[in-house]
Amino acid sequence: MAYTGQVSTSPAVIESPASTPARRPSLAIELRSAVLQLARRIRQERSDEAITLSQFAVLAVLDHHGPLTPRKLADHEQIQPPSMTRTLTALADKGYVVKTQHPTDRRQVLIELTESGLGIVKETRHRRSAWLSRRLAKLEPEQRATLAEAARIFAIMNAAQ
Repeated sequence: MAYTGQVSTSPAVIESPASTPARRPSLAIELRSAVLQLARRIRQERSDEAITLSQFAVLAVLDHHGPLTPRKLADHEQIQPPSMTRTLTALADKGYVVKTQHPTDRRQVLIELTESGLGIVKETRHRRSAWLSRRLAKLEPEQRATLAEAARIFAIMNAAQ
């Protein structure tokens, strides 16, 4: 579903005093749906359309954590090692990652981000932030303040895990 810039006004989303509780979705359902739709739309913003979302996720993990073994990457992304091997091969073929020798265990390799891979991560993050900034700029100041408070609350919720 493409973002149209319009806010839904269906009875299932708008609450009014006359609405019956049975007809209103719970806040959890509304938030989950809205957050998932927003996240899906933001993920569409990429600096290299030939890179998959899974491949970008691996690049972002490497940027955040530094070099990791293929096994640690597979565990982090919750996929099987053969799937990670295919992802890493594709990224290496594009020049976004390289294999280096593990400093303490010669049986293992580490996967490192290249300068090109880092560039993809930075540009994609920039595009995603710019897209969201453009949407936020269209809101009223009160709406932006509400979202700022929601972001603070989400951060608290995530920290409480």
